[in-house]
Amino acid sequence: MSDVQAQPLAAAASDVTGGQRGLTVALFLAFVALTLYITLRASRQTKTAADFYAGGRSFSPVQNGLAIGGDYMSAASFLGIAGIIALFGYDGFLYSIGFLVAWLVALLLVAELLRNSGRYTMADVVAFRMRQRPVRVAASVSTIVVSIFYLLAQMVGAGALVALLLGISADNDAAKALTIVVVGLLMIFYVTVGGMKGTTWVQIVKAVLLMTGTTLITILVLAWVGFSVNELLDRAAERSGKGEAFLEPGLRYATEASGLTGKLDLLSLGLALVLGTAGLPHILIRFYTVPTARDARRSVNWAIGIIGVFYLMTIALGFGAAAFVGSSAIAEQNPGGNTAAPQLARSVGDHFFGDTGGTVLLAVIAAVAFATILAVVAGLTLASSSSFAHDIYASVLKDGQAGEGQEVRVARVSAFVIGAVAIVLSIFAQNLNVAFLVALAFAVAASGNLPAILYSLFWSRFNTSGAVWSIYGGLVSAVTLVIFSPVVSGKETSLFKDTDFSWFPLDNPGIVSIPIGFLCGWLGTVLSKERDDVKYAELEVRSLTGHGAEGAASH
Repeated sequence: MSDVQAQPLAAAASDVTGGQRGLTVALFLAFVALTLYITLRASRQTKTAADFYAGGRSFSPVQNGLAIGGDYMSAASFLGIAGIIALFGYDGFLYSIGFLVAWLVALLLVAELLRNSGRYTMADVVAFRMRQRPVRVAASVSTIVVSIFYLLAQMVGAGALVALLLGISADNDAAKALTIVVVGLLMIFYVTVGGMKGTTWVQIVKAVLLMTGTTLITILVLAWVGFSVNELLDRAAERSGKGEAFLEPGLRYATEASGLTGKLDLLSLGLALVLGTAGLPHILIRFYTVPTARDARRSVNWAIGIIGVFYLMTIALGFGAAAFVGSSAIAEQNPGGNTAAPQLARSVGDHFFGDTGGTVLLAVIAAVAFATILAVVAGLTLASSSSFAHDIYASVLKDGQAGEGQEVRVARVSAFVIGAVAIVLSIFAQNLNVAFLVALAFAVAASGNLPAILYSLFWSRFNTSGAVWSIYGGLVSAVTLVIFSPVVSGKETSLFKDTDFSWFPLDNPGIVSIPIGFLCGWLGTVLSKERDDVKYAELEVRSLTGHGAEGAASH
C-alpha cells in the first residue's frame, strides 16, 4: 500500500490525452476554487486562538466525523488498498479490516478523555500534571517530526500526480518542482488564512467527494454482476489467474518465501497502523473541534461509520478491478496495483456510458485523489504549526505570558515556515522513494505519542521523566531502526542501493520501538521521585466527567 504515494495514477494518467486531460484539469481547478472560497469565508470567523486551533469548538459531530474521516482516508487507502485486493485477493482484504480496527483504539482509549483534558494540542494532556517545559518540548518535537514525515510523502505524491495529469514529462524536474511549490502554497494558504475552520471545511468537502465517487463506482460494479457478490468473487478469481487461491489467505502474507522475517514485518506494520492512529497529532487535535466530550465520542462514532463504509467499498473496488480489468492488466500498468481504482473507473464508465463516460469517471477519480492529498497536507501543517506556537512559543519561550493574538500570529508564521521547509524537502526528494515515511510516521506516533498519552490518562505514578523518556525513547528508536533497515540500504528498492548497513532486518520498526516507548516511560517514571496524586485526581475527574473542560467559543 505504502508505495502509492510516489507513483499514484501514473499509468492511468498516461491514458489521458488532449481534451480528456482538459476535463481532469477543469475538475482540479473547480475543487481548488471551491476550497479557496471556503477558506476565505472561514477566515472571517477566525479571530481568537480557539478559532484558529479548534475552529471555535463549533463543529457538529457529523461535520467533525466527516473531517476526521477526511483526514484518515488518504490517497494511500483509496488507491493502495483497492490495488492490493485486486492483486492478492483475500490478503489485501486484511488491510481494510486493519484500518477499521485502528479506529476502535482511538474511540475506546483516547477520544472522549482527550477532549475533556486538553485544549489545543496533544501536549495539553500529557503536560497537565507534569513540569511544563520539558514535556511540551518533547511532545512538540514528536508532533513536528511525525507531521514532516507524513507531509513529505504526501507532497511528493501530490507533485507527481499533478505533473502527470498536466502532461509534464517524468524527466522534467523543474516543472515537477513547480507543481510541488503550487501545491505547497495552497496548503499554506488553507492553514494561515482559514486556520482549523478552513482546513476542517476542506476536509469535509474532500470526504464528501471521496465517498460520492467511491459509492458511484461500487454501485456500478455491483450492477454489472446483477448485485450478486458471489458472481463478483467468481469473476475476480477467474480473471486473477489464481483461481480459488485468490479468495483464500496466503498469496501475499505468510508465504514460504517470506519466512519468519516476512511474518514479523507484517505484524510490525499492523501494530504501528492500529496503535499509531490514536497517536497521530493531526487526528488528535480534531477531537477539540466539538463543543463537548459527548460530541467528541459521537464524532468518532460517525467517523467509524464513514470509514467503515469506505473500507467496505474498497473491497468492492479491489475485487471489481480484478473481475473487470484483470490482475495481469493492473500489474502491467503498475506493479504495486496503485492504478486499479482508476482503471476500474474507466472500465465501468466505458461499459455503462460509452467512451465519454469512461473518460469522465477517470477524471473524477483523478480529481478526488488530488483533493485527498491536498486536504491531508493542510491538516498536517496545522497540527505541527499549532504545536510549535502553543507548546514551544507560548508555554516555553513566553512562559504562558503570550497574548492570544500574538500566539495566533506565531502559529501562522510557523505554518508558513513548516510549509516552506516541506516544499524544499519535497523538491529534493521528488525522485526518491519516500513512501516508507508514511509507515514511519505511524510507527513514531505509536512508539512515542501513544505511550505518553495512555500513561498520562491511566497511571497515577506517571511523571515528567516518564513522559519525556517515553516520547524521546519511542521517537529515537523508531527512526534509528528504520535508518538501519533494508528500507534505507541493502536492497534494490532501498534509498541507498549501492551500500549496505542494514543490520535491522525488518522494514517496519513498530514491533521493537513500541515496546521500547512503553518501557522507557515506565523506567523514567520509577527512577524519578516526582509524584503528584492530587493533580492526577484532578485530571481523572476532568477526563471522566468533563468538569472544567474547554467549552465552545461564542461569536
